[in-house]
Amino acid sequence: MSAKEEIHGQIVGALAGAKFPIKNPDELFNALPDGQNTTCKSGDVVLKASDAGKVLSSDDFPFSSAEEVATTIVDKAGL
Repeated sequence: MSAKEEIHGQIVGALAGAKFPIKNPDELFNALPDGQNTTCKSGDVVLKASDAGKVLSSDDFPFSSAEEVATTIVDKAGL
């Protein structure tokens, strides 16, 4: 499994209990277990939610599923 696939899966898992749609970054951070400190790791690749927040724009919202959040973040983060 690649780092991209592993981190994608971790993001989906972290958002398993989230209520959608998620309309803005604050709602996204609040939906994560450790908020902005939520961290996904795969080998040497580390992605914190606060880092993900830097690559998202207002045009990315609203998100309708955990899968959509994960795909957008890993693509925009260049994983």
